[in-house]
Amino acid sequence: MCQLLGMNSLLPASLTLSFTGFAQRGGCTDHHSDGWGIAFFESDGPTPGKAARHFVDKESAATSPIAQMLRTYPIKSHNVVAHVRKATVGAVALENCHPFVRELWGRYWVFAHNGDLKDFHPLLHGSFRPVGSTDSELAFCWLLQEMNKSHAGVPSVEELTHTLNELVPRIAKHGTFNFLLSNGQALWAHASTKLHYVVRQHPFSQVQLKDEDVSVDLSELNSPEDRLVIVVTEPLTTNETWVAMAAGEIKVFVDGSPLG
Repeated sequence: MCQLLGMNSLLPASLTLSFTGFAQRGGCTDHHSDGWGIAFFESDGPTPGKAARHFVDKESAATSPIAQMLRTYPIKSHNVVAHVRKATVGAVALENCHPFVRELWGRYWVFAHNGDLKDFHPLLHGSFRPVGSTDSELAFCWLLQEMNKSHAGVPSVEELTHTLNELVPRIAKHGTFNFLLSNGQALWAHASTKLHYVVRQHPFSQVQLKDEDVSVDLSELNSPEDRLVIVVTEPLTTNETWVAMAAGEIKVFVDGSPLG
């Protein structure tokens, strides 16, 4: 199985600490060495941006020079989706690396999936078609197609969440469908089997990474106004209270907090 990492924040924030530990799971502390990727929605101000900076590599995240660059280059973002891959459907190839990116309603959408879908052969008749051969990209294209059919105009985050609650079970019945999805305004997470999140806000504490011998005082990296959510397959730290999502649960995160 692959592993997922996402971030949603109130103010532009860096994912450097979490990505440092997460990247080790791509072939060092775990066996997810069949490619990796990350997408950042960037902004010049307090408003989340529409465009995403996107990096993918078929090399392992633990050894990739691109991943090494990102561990030392603190890109600031409101929403981030990252993935390390253990190939089950589709060859080890660049076009099969998550997250996948498409445009809808004048915004980029990014998607990453953990799991396998069996006998999932949806009819695609619109503008969204897979480039690679994974069940994950196929599911993403179908979701965007059906979301586009469900709304005449640009929907709100609440309306999109309602639509996803209707569409996702139609895919999830085919197998394991843990995923992260973002359009730069919000981060949606769905758990079939395993997904955890933690809210980091003032007063910030010291955290210990699980996959690296690194301890960081978050109060030195964040201001009292900062608030962010980290979503991941397996907890990244050993001394924080991570919330395990229930099977079949969809959570949406906005401005560094879960909605609802």
